[in-house]
Amino acid sequence: MEVPVGSKISIIRSRRVITGNTISPADIIIKDGKIMGIQPWGKQTVTMGSQFLDAGDRVVMPGVIDPHVHVNEPGRTDWEGYFTATRAAAAGGITTIVDMPLNCLPPTTSVSNFHTKLKAAKGQCFVDVAFWGGVIPGNQLELVPMLHAGVAGFKCFLISSGVPEFPHVSLMDLHSAMSELQGTNSVLLFHAEFDEPSRAPTNGDPMLYETFLASRPPCMEIAAVEAVANLCLKYKVRCHIVHLSSAMALPIIRKAKKAGAPLSVETTHHYLTLSAEKIPPGATYFKCCPPVREQSNKEALWNALLQGHIDMVVSDHSPCTPELKLLQDGDFLNAWGGICSLQLGLSLFWSSARTRGFSLLDIPRFLSSNPAKLCSLDGRKGTIKPGYDADLVIWDPDKEYQVQEKSLHHKNKLTPYLGFQLWGEVEATIVGGILVYYKGRHCPVPAGKPLLMQTMELPEPSDPYY
Repeated sequence: MEVPVGSKISIIRSRRVITGNTISPADIIIKDGKIMGIQPWGKQTVTMGSQFLDAGDRVVMPGVIDPHVHVNEPGRTDWEGYFTATRAAAAGGITTIVDMPLNCLPPTTSVSNFHTKLKAAKGQCFVDVAFWGGVIPGNQLELVPMLHAGVAGFKCFLISSGVPEFPHVSLMDLHSAMSELQGTNSVLLFHAEFDEPSRAPTNGDPMLYETFLASRPPCMEIAAVEAVANLCLKYKVRCHIVHLSSAMALPIIRKAKKAGAPLSVETTHHYLTLSAEKIPPGATYFKCCPPVREQSNKEALWNALLQGHIDMVVSDHSPCTPELKLLQDGDFLNAWGGICSLQLGLSLFWSSARTRGFSLLDIPRFLSSNPAKLCSLDGRKGTIKPGYDADLVIWDPDKEYQVQEKSLHHKNKLTPYLGFQLWGEVEATIVGGILVYYKGRHCPVPAGKPLLMQTMELPEPSDPYY
């Protein structure tokens, strides 16, 4: 008998449940949206009226947490919105997203603007949603009030963000912001690229990807990462490098961590999947900033991930309208930069990881538990454990499928992954014990909720996350 989508699940049974460092047959017992217990397979009695979901041999693991999503609502809902973004998330096994503070109007740079964003999200979310605030020049006195209002931390740019209402910060701005954040459990996220005034003007055909790639060389990223590492060591405020594209910056991060910096780093599915050599002329749906780099750099990122030098993998889902991608012109230099992959992250990661020495046990660390730590959700999400939120994904790592436009749920179906053959199909997504997605169907009423965070004391320096 099929379990109705939208049901409150009482028991999930599978022969492959990932808990900690083990995969074993188990029954997961759920009550009031929480995991109440984990029993040996088949031991939990299914009583009349309980909603029992038998996953068979499919993998059950903690729901994916994606801490890098641009929802763009309010203000730019023709790019994306909470309804479409969270439907895509649910279909991809994601149970929590963290919404970036820019590309929406107004940006999340004050308490008032944050309340505007919360109002826009109300009643629209199929998965749980937390929120990043933003650091821009002159708003340092808004930071602590935004923390008390519930943001998970803050994002800033060291180079133009692409939108005028979210200007990049100077080093002086950062000193002011980090002084404000000392003594909190907040985290400051950096788009780590510096503009290089000495760079020669970009020459070459704008329809060729190599022209755009030459305009954002690794040195821009390396210089910015070094500046962040120094600030992190000075202030001991948690810092996080978003969407690392160049493996050449990793020695700086390793050195800073060894010196005691509370520094973490993410890379994205597109840097681990795509390579510059294979991007066709005019295919501007491949454009993102920093850029997708060469095959050799991609392999270096995978090697760093395998060695534990990169903490997590995210989507950096950054959608826009077809007009902004300049698809007709094929102009890489002037097209909007951003890649859509929110729904596909778990499959993209597994499709490549499975051939590179990774096992199923590695996936929750990079896609669930470490992202939970980043946004201070690790006491309630990111692992299958009694007392934690019943946020789970059921998926088949042995199932291959083709990415087709009709199956994508984000608003504008612009993605470089159309036609890709991927491994790992999501069957079901459970958020707070509610079956929000099941075999291609979503629950009729959005069941996600906003997550309002609270400030805490800094973690101990011995925390293994660092």
